[in-house]
Amino acid sequence: MPRCSLPAPRAIREPLPRNLLIGPIVAALLAFLGGPPARAEEGGGGTLLLRHGGREPVEAPRLATDAAILVSGPTARATITQAFRNTTREWVEGTYLFPLPEDAAVDAMRLVVGDRVIVADIRERQAARRAYEAARDEGKAAALTEQQRPNLFTNAVANIGPGETVLVQIQYQQGVRRSGDTYSLRLPTVAAPRYNPAPPVLLPAADRPDRPEGEPDPVPDRNAIAGPVLDPARHAPVNPLTLSIDLKAGFPLGTVASATHAITVEAPSASERRIALRDGAAAADRDFELTWTPAPGAAPTAGLFRERKAGTDFMLAVVTPPTAALPAAPMPRDVIFVIDNSGSMGGTSIRQAKASLLVGLDRLRPGDRFNVVRFDDTMETVFSDLVAADEDHLDRAKRFVAGLEARGGTEMLAPLRAALEDAHPEETGRVRQVVFLTDGAIGDEARIFKAIAEERGRTRLFMVGIGSAPNGHLMRHAAELGRGTFTQISSVGEVADRMRDLLVKLESPVVTDLSATFSEAAEVTPAQLPDLYRGEPVTIAARMGQAKGTLTLTGRTGDTPWRTVLDLDRAGEGAGIGKVWARARIGEAETARITGRMTPEAADAAILQLALDHGLTTRLTSLVAVDATPRRPGAARLARTDLPLNLPAGWDFETLFGQDVPRGIAPSPQRRAEGDPAALIPAAARGIALPQTATDYEVRLILGAVLLGLALLLRLRGRRVMR
Repeated sequence: MPRCSLPAPRAIREPLPRNLLIGPIVAALLAFLGGPPARAEEGGGGTLLLRHGGREPVEAPRLATDAAILVSGPTARATITQAFRNTTREWVEGTYLFPLPEDAAVDAMRLVVGDRVIVADIRERQAARRAYEAARDEGKAAALTEQQRPNLFTNAVANIGPGETVLVQIQYQQGVRRSGDTYSLRLPTVAAPRYNPAPPVLLPAADRPDRPEGEPDPVPDRNAIAGPVLDPARHAPVNPLTLSIDLKAGFPLGTVASATHAITVEAPSASERRIALRDGAAAADRDFELTWTPAPGAAPTAGLFRERKAGTDFMLAVVTPPTAALPAAPMPRDVIFVIDNSGSMGGTSIRQAKASLLVGLDRLRPGDRFNVVRFDDTMETVFSDLVAADEDHLDRAKRFVAGLEARGGTEMLAPLRAALEDAHPEETGRVRQVVFLTDGAIGDEARIFKAIAEERGRTRLFMVGIGSAPNGHLMRHAAELGRGTFTQISSVGEVADRMRDLLVKLESPVVTDLSATFSEAAEVTPAQLPDLYRGEPVTIAARMGQAKGTLTLTGRTGDTPWRTVLDLDRAGEGAGIGKVWARARIGEAETARITGRMTPEAADAAILQLALDHGLTTRLTSLVAVDATPRRPGAARLARTDLPLNLPAGWDFETLFGQDVPRGIAPSPQRRAEGDPAALIPAAARGIALPQTATDYEVRLILGAVLLGLALLLRLRGRRVMR
């Protein structure tokens, strides 16, 4: 079992005020009531006191995470071990928000308490929560893993004893990404703060003329997708991450590298590598990415894999664009660049986005047309319509981009619709593309997906993820719905290469109108395939009674029909393909529900059946582990806390939360008591929210009055003595 090394707690001492007779009394009482303010220590995390549910502040449990990943050809199996350490003298329940890859098929969880290992069951979500809460209240060790988004989960761990460490081990399956001859694997490590549009009922009628009365909350689960965030200027990073990857590529390897972290690489054989973090542990404040390429001349030619499970075959086909079928001449393009300049893009992210957009403008050719749209909680276009990509228009656009600054909220829906709006849908002979640059830090993904599905027309949507921790679920699924691609740029140093690769693809769609047909009955995902671009394969998964016959792919290369046939008997062996297929089918059912192609009841029934058949955590199912024996004494109270998160690397805390956040911990306003309407208004609309680490002002007001009276009495007594 992977081991997690946890930092020892450190004491923090505050200097006492000088030249004040009642200073020791004040300091002692304030320390008793609220504890010392948290602050960073050199090389350490400090003590973090968090208020939850109106109770006394309690120290947050320490958390460390270990990720062990086995890559087997086209799939990866990951084991994530989270160690919760209770450094207090109280019994604690800790809740932690954490990200996973957007295509992660989460299917197993274990709770380890001392020498006891409790294996979780997959249950319907409400049943799992009832079981967890009952066990928590009875003093039993329990853990609950719930999906809030396909790439965002919460773990709740109940009844962690004083000084105790418990482990929660989660496992998932995912597919390996491929672009050209480069394979990649990404592990998110921090849940970035998200902007949530206010519920319509809280907006003045004059501000929502296009919103009917009774419109639902765009983020109905806003309470579940936010946690307290630390200011990196005042707190050292928390939640350390250790990582090991066993890479079995299935072909001789060339380069193995990470652009996000320093790593060590061992080579047991030509086709295997063992990877670890060079420094042993890293702060959980950015996505980890690993890339690898085949040795020269060793690129695999087989794109078919098969897994036999319970009498059923699951197929995975990787369709590579035909290099010999490129169009004779690229078609002229209409390109709309959309750039996010909201507050979450502060720091290095806005510089990355601006640099990326400037690279895109430089790649436009004579005959192309373009426009630029920027948005925060407002929207602005450079030109009233598409304009020719000539020197004057490009210079004007570049000056506009250079002057952008990050501020405000992330109202993405309006600029997306503006970019998708096609004034000439009947026009032929031109390719219409939208390049959307954002970190995707929003909570209303469903509205975005619905708009793309309903309004994309002939437009192709290309998402460019900016920063150290973009919202992969939004970015990748938006690109799939928009029949485009997703590119992530994690640092300024990657801008030129990754934007160049993306723009070469945009200039050269190889196969359009792609479709796949199996000769035998098969359940295929995705139902609608994107276009094929140079160096950008498409992955198709299918469930069949028996993998036999052929897979025929058809499309168009320019005006010329294109066709290729794959023999299923030549498929290689793959692991975990069934879970990858099921996860993809669940995603399609969610999209069908959002876009109205399936009724909510039919979609939920399909999702629940797939989840229970394959043992997967979804919006409707959760993993719950409950010990049989109560362990917390009946008289002992249970302190409940939300564990804090790091701010993603490169983000600017003050731009997001303001300058005067007490103790440098910005809580989510959504964690306030139920029924507080102010808690539902986003920060951009109402200013900075008071954090849950705020003091008990009523008690301290009385205390202040008493101390003030005491000070006056002492002063009067001093005057009498002087006389």
